[in-house]
Amino acid sequence: MIPLARKLQEMNHNVIIGSGEEHLSLFRYEIPGLSYINFPGFKPGYSRFLPQYLSLLFKIPILLYHIIREHSGLKKIIEKYAVDIVISDNRFGLWNMNITSVYVTHMPLIPLPKFLKLLEPIGVLLHRLIIKKYSLCFIPDLPGDLNLSGRLSHGIKLPDNIRYIGILSRFLNPVQIPNENPVSFHHNTVILSGPEPQREILKQKLITFLKDKEPLTIMFEGNPGKSGDIAQNGNITFYSHLPAFRMKDIIEKSDSIVTRSGYTTIMELVSLNCTALIIPTPGQTEQEYLAEYLSEKGWFYTVSQGEIKEGISLRTGKAIWQNEINSQSGILLNEALKEMLVEHHKNC
Repeated sequence: MIPLARKLQEMNHNVIIGSGEEHLSLFRYEIPGLSYINFPGFKPGYSRFLPQYLSLLFKIPILLYHIIREHSGLKKIIEKYAVDIVISDNRFGLWNMNITSVYVTHMPLIPLPKFLKLLEPIGVLLHRLIIKKYSLCFIPDLPGDLNLSGRLSHGIKLPDNIRYIGILSRFLNPVQIPNENPVSFHHNTVILSGPEPQREILKQKLITFLKDKEPLTIMFEGNPGKSGDIAQNGNITFYSHLPAFRMKDIIEKSDSIVTRSGYTTIMELVSLNCTALIIPTPGQTEQEYLAEYLSEKGWFYTVSQGEIKEGISLRTGKAIWQNEINSQSGILLNEALKEMLVEHHKNC
């Protein structure tokens, strides 16, 4: 959402950010000066013991409640702030018949474990019904073989309102802060993300593995609400959060990168022409699929969380597809936003 909001700002649109307070901290940090609304959505959460699909199954009644609640809440926001267009990230209830509404997702197909794979077409059908409620659906990926999401958004029948918009990355043209010294020493980079408890479990495993190793490790903890906090443990320096241009500098100059296989992280690394060792969140079938798919393409390397132990290689290397992907992405995004504005003018 950050690169989309920046792009709309560049086009002289008034942008209002609605999100839960945790994410609002990131938006305020990366795009200061906008209007912000506390508008929390459904938090699926993770279990320390259950796979994600089971955890989500038990929370379906809560999800349905949130869909109804946010759909109703959106009406009030539209009236209060005179909103013309709503763009939402995987939020099922943020459509409205009176305005242009855009749904953003990278997985019209939600992957299930192998023993439940026969049920995936039902999920695709239900997701199609949600997507059709919206004026448009944006998929942050490329439409051909040069893609990041694989079968999550390719090789299935898609609704007519879907548009591929290329990859999105806050590291493309980030806001610069003067007098900041670039990184000039060898280091590894770890990028933590996702909800607890799995983020903390991975963090502790990597601390044990890396704290006495050379070169130094910089670990981003993914807590924008605590921006600027710095800590040290052995050869590891921890940052709660840093502005995008500083993160970009550190990532690009890394000897190696270790991270989750979350889709936003994957897009951002690809935009910088960086590969990484990716570790899917246990039980999160989307991340497990992406790790397998991208490692089979030779774009990333992967191990499971349980395989983090002495002797594994962090692997290094450079990808070769960044220029073409970034170029196509810029064209696709411009075309999609133009169509969105035409759709808006139809509804005026």
